[in-house]
Amino acid sequence: MSIIATFLQVLEIIAPVFILAGIGFIWVKGGWDYPVRFVTRLTMTVSIPCLIFVALVKMQIDPVILRNTALAAFLSYLALIGFFAVFIRLMGLDQQTFLSPLVFGNTGNLGLPLAFFAFGSIGFDFAVIVFAVMALMSFTFGVWVVSGGKSPVVAIKEPLVWATILGSVFMFTGTTLPSWSMNTLELIGQMGIPLMLITLGVAISRLRPAALNRAVWLSLLKIVICVAVPVGIGVWFDLPPLAFAVLVLQIATPVAVTNFMLAEKYGANSAEVAGLVVVSTIFSVVAIPLILAFLI
Repeated sequence: MSIIATFLQVLEIIAPVFILAGIGFIWVKGGWDYPVRFVTRLTMTVSIPCLIFVALVKMQIDPVILRNTALAAFLSYLALIGFFAVFIRLMGLDQQTFLSPLVFGNTGNLGLPLAFFAFGSIGFDFAVIVFAVMALMSFTFGVWVVSGGKSPVVAIKEPLVWATILGSVFMFTGTTLPSWSMNTLELIGQMGIPLMLITLGVAISRLRPAALNRAVWLSLLKIVICVAVPVGIGVWFDLPPLAFAVLVLQIATPVAVTNFMLAEKYGANSAEVAGLVVVSTIFSVVAIPLILAFLI
């Protein structure tokens, strides 16, 4: 494939993502109201859990490949936690503020749509696996870190976690629901991806970042490490090309706005996290096409 053909293919993939995020950005800059908290709660407690549950129930991936992809994602996040925990300590930075944003990327708002546009429905299924692993780790260990060591049982209250668990049980037991209920859940889930992308643009337009110099080099480091780690582990597990590509793409996503919301909620330095969200997202405009060009 020529360079021009590859560029056009990547452009077709990323254009819907950035157009939808741009709609949210322009919407707010135009002075119109957008209830971020309401939409975020709607997507994270209703739409995305339905999307994840339906995707898991309908998943048609070889059980061995599914297991290896989940293990590769889990070990990738463990490796990232270990690396960044040591790095943050050596640099004298605050673990409560920086560890979760550097480890857990935007696999929901950005990663799921990207995987779908880039690799189709099967690629989306692999993305759901990585997202599920990330969500379970983020809502347990991640919240524990951001909250300064408080109990991670907050995960029990998250519908997304229960949707992942129930969807996995249904998938492995071959259980399903009546057609009318699956169609309803699928319809509710379908509104999640466009809403997440629009909300991403809105949230970024409202962030007030601080310490942008530090955010620049930390974001560059995150890109390098969050590509190198899943590449190494994906090769180690000998993942099929599609599973390998989705694993790398998902883990290499920029810092999620959710990290900013958690920092505000639990008293971490939210201005620093806002800087990471903004800078890493801007860098992703260049980094994601390059990563996709490599993966394709």
